[in-house]
Amino acid sequence: MAAGDLKWKNTALLVIDMQKDFILPDAPVSVKGGKSIVPNVVRAVEVARSRKIPIVWVVREHDPLGRDVELFRRHLYSDGKPKPTAKGSVGAELVDGLVIKDGDYKLVKTRFSAFFNTNLHSYLQGIGANNLVVVGVQTPNCIRQTVFDAVALDYHKVTVLVDATAAATPDIHIANIFDMTNVGVATPTLEEWCKA
Repeated sequence: MAAGDLKWKNTALLVIDMQKDFILPDAPVSVKGGKSIVPNVVRAVEVARSRKIPIVWVVREHDPLGRDVELFRRHLYSDGKPKPTAKGSVGAELVDGLVIKDGDYKLVKTRFSAFFNTNLHSYLQGIGANNLVVVGVQTPNCIRQTVFDAVALDYHKVTVLVDATAAATPDIHIANIFDMTNVGVATPTLEEWCKA
């Protein structure tokens, strides 16, 4: 293993909720700032692949009847309405430009945190990853919850790429980045991380 590869040996990249229903502007649960970060997320994935960093694609996939959705979202699954990120739907697919490749890992979640009621922690332990890099949407919900759970689980280093994550508004994004920084999370730009 080359010296550069050793530096990233215990790191995994989590790509969170980069799905059409969250990213496309006319989607039912669109995150306003989501589309603008797609090129940076694509680049982060490319850099991770070049560094041989394992990629975990964290996606929401719900029962089309909404039986596994949080109570506050169940109204979105009533008759006649679009069913956000329903399993097998176009909206549950990754946005164009992002592709799950052989060797990547797809993790399905039904709540904000990628750790909640999933096998993510066991998977990461199994591959020896104790450093996480996080990209995707949206900052106050799935990003923040996943990051705070990673901190609580004592991952050695948690990094959020500040310009490869997004929220509904820049103010919301910045406020949540500030909170994560206060608990020891690194928040470099994509360019800073690429140069690391």
